[in-house]
Amino acid sequence: MNLAGTASSSIINSVRGRLAKNCLSSLRAGSLSKSSTNNVILPSVSNRRPWSSTAIQRSDSLFVHRDTSYNNPQIPFEFTPEYMEKAQRCIDNFPPQYKKAAVIPVLDLAQRQNNGWTSISVMNYVAKLLEMPPMRVYEVATFYTMFNREPVGEHFVQICTTTPCMLGGCGSGVIVEAIKNHLGVELGQTTKDKKFTVIEVECLGACSNAPMVQINDDFYEDLTPESVVKVLDELAAGRKPKPGPQSSRQSSEPVGKLTSLSEKPYGPGEHCVEEFR
Repeated sequence: MNLAGTASSSIINSVRGRLAKNCLSSLRAGSLSKSSTNNVILPSVSNRRPWSSTAIQRSDSLFVHRDTSYNNPQIPFEFTPEYMEKAQRCIDNFPPQYKKAAVIPVLDLAQRQNNGWTSISVMNYVAKLLEMPPMRVYEVATFYTMFNREPVGEHFVQICTTTPCMLGGCGSGVIVEAIKNHLGVELGQTTKDKKFTVIEVECLGACSNAPMVQINDDFYEDLTPESVVKVLDELAAGRKPKPGPQSSRQSSEPVGKLTSLSEKPYGPGEHCVEEFR
């Protein structure tokens, strides 16, 4: 007996049964109603994911494009001479027949010129520049989360809330609340003056300096509620605070005294056998 096949079939049949039961229940409850003009009105889209109970996030709609007044193919986009020069340097790294290999750095340049987000016009322009089907560019832009499919503020605040930042220092939860309260926005929102957009992200790779945030291209580490508010105030005033640790540390060395590399390193070959010196 094929136990794996039987178990798989049972699971599939069980899922199908639950879906059918839910559909019948919705119909009986009158979720599909008719208007006075006899047009069927469909139920509103659920705010829950189909296979889990967690709320739908802003990023869940990244694969879908709908033309809007600010994001449609009729809005022109092309590189300025400065950005075209940078893009050409990226393209020149590859053989002419493989220029499409430069799609990621060229998309990044286009996003930077376009005030931090990648519109449909940006993607179409990059596709034309690299002589590749637009769909291939759409696939890249919807796969990598560093390409923003919606407009963002002047300062794009990405708060790391993965385990090391959640547990390190005062904890990322405290940092999240400090930023939300100071800017008056929730995660995924932009301030009314368009200066800040705040989102939650996974690990940014600065675990030894937790908690931390990335703002545009810079890391701000070893944060406290007070220091992160100070960073935000500096940015709001048009100044750039010094990136890196916002504590007494210079980089990621131990907070106290050194626990390694505390003595002068020995020279090349010092501990090798005689014949290899």
